[in-house]
Amino acid sequence: MVSYLPKELSTAKLHSYLLSAVAPRPIAFASTIDEKGNPNLAPFSYFNVFSTNPPVLIFSPARRVRDNTTKHTLENTEVVKEVVINTVNYDIVQQMSLSSTEYADDVNEFEKAGLTMLKSDFVKPFRVAESPIQIECKVNEIVKLGTEGGAGNLIICEVLKIHMSEDILDDNGSVNQEKLDLVARAGGSYYSRARDGFFEIPKPLTTLGIGVDMLPEFVRKSSVLTGNDLGILGNLAALPNEEEIDNYLETSEEFGNLKQEDILGDVVEKRAKKLIAEGKANEALILLLAKK
Repeated sequence: MVSYLPKELSTAKLHSYLLSAVAPRPIAFASTIDEKGNPNLAPFSYFNVFSTNPPVLIFSPARRVRDNTTKHTLENTEVVKEVVINTVNYDIVQQMSLSSTEYADDVNEFEKAGLTMLKSDFVKPFRVAESPIQIECKVNEIVKLGTEGGAGNLIICEVLKIHMSEDILDDNGSVNQEKLDLVARAGGSYYSRARDGFFEIPKPLTTLGIGVDMLPEFVRKSSVLTGNDLGILGNLAALPNEEEIDNYLETSEEFGNLKQEDILGDVVEKRAKKLIAEGKANEALILLLAKK
């Protein structure tokens, strides 16, 4: 075996080893709000349930390893001591990933990720309407574990109310784990789907994805494209320009052979969905914009 003392490793390397070793981890899709009322949404995999009576969940927004800065979620909960913890199922995993992009503090991640804000009953932060289970919490305490990059901040949350989609419940009112279809976090770019095992999602762009909100309305409201499809498109660095679209229209034999009724229908969306599944998101978006 290869063995290390923590002090022998860089923080980034130790971080990588620990996250690969302690996996898969549940994801707290945490919604908070700042003192001005700006909503924030971000995922955290330092998360679990730690008590039932009283009902307590803990998640930890760590200080960033690369520059020792803190995340908006931590800053918000220090001022407005409330949070909604939304569960992440496979249907929203790409949108969840997109929301982890480090947008400015006045950017609404709900809009960037194409998710719906749902008013909470007991707390100010909004719930994620698409999440199958949403848990309203008050923040009892924040325990700071250190001051250097990589140090965690334990946000100790007491559950005030639980909301569950009836679609995930069985005839006895219990949660059906297969219907819930949860996703967990592992090391690197790996995630684990409870039903099917590991899969990968490329980390969101450091240059900031355009966001679902920047996609044309007919794309956002497509009956063919899923939330995950939109999340992948929203993670592109830029919208295709007119030259790219014109070049596609001139050179694409497939598009040129489409009939007008096909273009007006959902044939283009179905083809775009297939391209997204093949890892060709930029081509898919060019195709969609060419339709317009």
